[in-house]
Order: sequence, then structure tokens, then C-alpha cells
Amino acid sequence: MHTFADLVSSRKAWLADVLMPWCRQAGLKDLRLAELEWGDIAGKVDAQKTLWCWAWSRFPDLVHAELAGIDETRELNVTLRDGRSITGFPDARQSLQGELVLVGRDPLNPRQMEEHGPFSLDEIAAIARVL
Repeated sequence: MHTFADLVSSRKAWLADVLMPWCRQAGLKDLRLAELEWGDIAGKVDAQKTLWCWAWSRFPDLVHAELAGIDETRELNVTLRDGRSITGFPDARQSLQGELVLVGRDPLNPRQMEEHGPFSLDEIAAIARVL
């Protein structure tokens, strides 16, 4: 690297080619450890808008890429690894550190809303939009 532009280009490539893909596949334990050192690893960036957004992006229907966060505007069906399925809208304020909280209708009283979760990133098998 001979110039500052080369350094910047190298850093951007490392973020895109190494750090983002790692976040998309890492387990919750490792992601939480990375969050503790995120300033040293990724620089002065918000872990919620980088580390956690990249981690949740393994489920494309959950994130809003342009806003770098969980998209609360669409109803989702979340399938857990144990086979359970939960439907609701993500609550981004409560979905922290790799745990997803949904708000959906109470099956016993459809006029009432209730919280579902939190569900760990590691226990979620799939997330799909409800049409």
C-alpha cells in the first residue's frame, strides 16, 4: 500500500469480504464477544447498524438494508429450529443483541396483541414474509 486511497480501499474490502460474511454465519456467543471489541474490530461504527444488522441479514426478509436495521413494517413468519412457527411484526427496539421479539395477534383473542419471544438468532431456522 502506497497511498491513503490504497489503505481505504483495503479496509473497505476487508469489511465487505471478511467481516460482513463472518457476521452472517457466526453464532450468537461469538457475535456477543465481537460486540465487546467492536470499536477495535470495525472502527467507530454503531454495532446495532453493522454487526447486528449484518448478522440478521442471514434472513433477508427481516432487515431493511438501506436503513441498516430490522424492518418493522412487514409481518413475518419465523420458523424455529424446534419446528415451532410464530407470526408477527418485528419490534426493533426490543430486538437486541441477537434476540428477536415479535408482536402479533393473540391466537385466543385476535383483538389483542401480544409479544412473542425473545428468540435467539441461533434458534431461528427461517424467516419469511407473510403475504
